[in-house]
Amino acid sequence: LNALNSQVLSELKEAFQFLASKSFSEMRAIILTGAGEKAFVAGADIREINSLNETSSLEFAKKGQALFREIEKMKVPVIAAVNGFALGGGCELALSCDFIYASENAKFGLPEVSLGLIPGFGGTVRLSRVIGQSRAKELTYTGEIISAAEAHRLGLVNKVLPLVELLPAALKCAEQIATRAP
Repeated sequence: LNALNSQVLSELKEAFQFLASKSFSEMRAIILTGAGEKAFVAGADIREINSLNETSSLEFAKKGQALFREIEKMKVPVIAAVNGFALGGGCELALSCDFIYASENAKFGLPEVSLGLIPGFGGTVRLSRVIGQSRAKELTYTGEIISAAEAHRLGLVNKVLPLVELLPAALKCAEQIATRAP
């Protein structure tokens, strides 16, 4: 389910650093999606998190925060094509992108509270900026998981599409962006 662990965070950082080195003539937009049809990112790797001590937990959180900040600051738009579960770190990852297209089967949420954790990659700040502080607090405090349709209604998601149309729609948007001035 594309869980975020230290290795995945490192590989994503490497990929985005490579993309950041590209010029506008080489790259005009980025589409970020999950492998498979079930999940964008279903969250952090709970097995790895359970094995961390206080120091390594802090390092893991800092690693994710730095990566997501890097994605947020890319010089070209980053489109999240959420193709299933975007929970915990997955929701936070989608929020670090410029905007979100979601498949009809997508689910969003920050369920960390049910595990005695907090969203550690900056998602609480980004979520409140996108949907407002009160609703963001409610979703964070309750750990509620919402549908793509509800995420769209709240303004978290820009478009909801059938799964087979998700990547073509994101690509069409990226192509449109590429025709505009940098």
